[in-house]
This record gives sequence, structure tokens and C-alpha cells, in this order.
Amino acid sequence: MLRWLIAILFLANLLAFVAVRGVFGPTPTAGGREPNHLARQIQPESLKVQPVSLAEAADQAVVGGPAPAAPVAASELAQ
Repeated sequence: MLRWLIAILFLANLLAFVAVRGVFGPTPTAGGREPNHLARQIQPESLKVQPVSLAEAADQAVVGGPAPAAPVAASELAQ
């Protein structure tokens, strides 16, 4: 019984290996993921990349740094 299970698993692995190698044809993800995406863009050459100014950079979180303290005032509730 165990021999048959090992043989079936071996054949399944062999079939998966052959399928990944492309024997049955190209995989569906072999081509472009969104072939019509570029065709639907409106004037993609008009996009401009600009550096972030110091005023805008103050709002950005620093990756890997400590979290900024929130500007929230707290007080005890009256009972």
C-alpha cells in the first residue's frame, strides 16, 4: 500500500515539474499581466516626477524610525 502511495506522489511531482518547465505550453502568467492597461492610458508621456519639498517631507513617516507622537491633548473626564 505504501509503495503505491509513494509511486503516485512521485508521478504527481514529475507531472508538476514537467508542467512548470512548459512542456504543455506557456503558463497563463507568461505574458503581460494587463495587456490593455497601456492602451487605456491617456497621455502617459505627460506625467512628471517631482522631488518632495521639505514642507511636504515633514508630513511623511520615516521608514524604520520611531512613530511620531500624535498631537492629541488628553484630560480626565468629570464624574
